[in-house]
Amino acid sequence: MDVQAEEASFLPVTGDTFKFRCHKGIACFTHCCAKLNLVLTPYDILRLKKRLGVSSEDFLEKFTDTKVDSNSRFPRVTLKMNGDKNGTCPFVTPEGCSIYEDRPGACRFYPLGRAAMKLDRDVRAKEKFFLVRETHCRGFEENREWTVQEWISNEGLEEYNVLNDLWLEIVTSKKSLGPEAQISRKLQMFFMASYNLDKFREFLFKSPFFERFEVDADQKEALAADDVALMKFAFQWLKFSLFGQETIQIKKLGP
Repeated sequence: MDVQAEEASFLPVTGDTFKFRCHKGIACFTHCCAKLNLVLTPYDILRLKKRLGVSSEDFLEKFTDTKVDSNSRFPRVTLKMNGDKNGTCPFVTPEGCSIYEDRPGACRFYPLGRAAMKLDRDVRAKEKFFLVRETHCRGFEENREWTVQEWISNEGLEEYNVLNDLWLEIVTSKKSLGPEAQISRKLQMFFMASYNLDKFREFLFKSPFFERFEVDADQKEALAADDVALMKFAFQWLKFSLFGQETIQIKKLGP
C-alpha cells in the first residue's frame, strides 16, 4: 500500500519487534482507509470478488482503476477510492472494514511494508520489512509488541505471501517479452490471466486450448471449479505465453 511521502516515513524494524495496535477506540480509527494508492494482486481480486458475489469483470469495472506507467512494464490494478471529499475506501464504514476477512494483503501488512523479489531460481522470495509511520496514526503509541513473524501469522498473511509470490516471479522477471509487434497482445493476455479469472476460464474452456496443450482430466476438473487452482495455472500459462518458458506442454501431433 503506497502512501504519500509527506504523510509517512518508512523506517526499518529495529530488533525484529515493533509496538502497534489498532482498535475501534483509537482516535485515528479508519483514518488510514482513505486516499490510498493500493495495488491489488490477483489473489486480492479473487478473494474480494468472491466475497462480494460478483464476476471478475464486474469487480474490475466497479471497484478498480488500471494504471500503466514507467515503473512497471505490466499494467497495475488499484482499488478505486470513493468520490467523496475524503477519498475513502469503498469498503470502510464507521464500524471498520466491511470486508475485513477478505481484505487485501497490503491492508493486512499495515503498518508493515514488505519489499520482495522472486526470481525463477529462488525457492523463496527475497524480502525486507519496514514500518510505515503515518503522521495521523496513534497505533504505535499502544503497548502491544509484535515480531514480524507474529504479525504475519496474526494477520493471515502466509497464504497471501505464497500465492502473491508466484505472481511476483512474473512481474519482476527480466526476461524479454519478445518482438515489439507481439507485446500489445501479450500485455492483454497478462491482464486477463492476472486479473480477470472468469474471462481466463472462458479462454480455456471455450477455445481449442485443451486440444493443443497437455492438461490431464483431474487438472481440467480443478480448473473448472477451483479459482485458486485456476489462478496458479494462469501464472504457469503467463510464463509460457509471455516468456516462452516450458511450464505447459504442447500436445504432440501424430502417432
